[in-house]
Amino acid sequence: MDNSTVNHLKEEAAERAVQQLESGMVVGLGSGTTATLAVDAIGKRVSQGLRITGVPTSEKTAAQARGLNIPLIELGDTVAIDITIDGADEVETGTLNLIKGGGGNQLREKLVAVASARLLIVVDETKVVSQLGSRFAIPVEVVQFGWQTTAKRLRNLGANPRLRTEAGGQAFVTDGGNYILDCAYGPIASPGVLQNELDSVVGVVEHGLFIGIAWQAIVGGTNAVTVLHPDARQP
Repeated sequence: MDNSTVNHLKEEAAERAVQQLESGMVVGLGSGTTATLAVDAIGKRVSQGLRITGVPTSEKTAAQARGLNIPLIELGDTVAIDITIDGADEVETGTLNLIKGGGGNQLREKLVAVASARLLIVVDETKVVSQLGSRFAIPVEVVQFGWQTTAKRLRNLGANPRLRTEAGGQAFVTDGGNYILDCAYGPIASPGVLQNELDSVVGVVEHGLFIGIAWQAIVGGTNAVTVLHPDARQP
């Protein structure tokens, strides 16, 4: 599938997601290419009179939202977020478990997601998989100090960690000042077990496994936009 087709599918899914917003909501604003499309769509609705307050998950998203005149607050300035719209690198059918963090913002994305009453994921159909890890490595955010020893601990858990770098070869640094180790596991039989293992590794700040958090996924497909729910919510 070519890039123009993929982008069109993402746009359709983002437009559908933004239709769920209502005036008065506090809205988490995701990061990444698909979330950028959703923020653009939110900005259009704000210009037409929608009154929402956004909570950005990255500095890049914050700058985009300001340019669209979307009012912003920090996560610590709100009691609760009504809904967050974000993208994902992989969405597992049935569970709606996710891999996120391709853009390097999984820490802030997860902080906003768990503070939200609903996490709405927007993807194109290429991101939907039957088993997590089928196509993407798990981004694991680690402190810079001694990152090599953290990588060794992750390797002992079966990962194949690779330090994420910029185009010039220097290490990628997150908004929080940390490094990212992209950890390839292959298809993951027990994401919940792996989540617990990653949570226990000294030096790991956060990771891109989002287990049991997503409320709904809106998928842009070649034939139609479809809505996925976790198994318990399937009609």
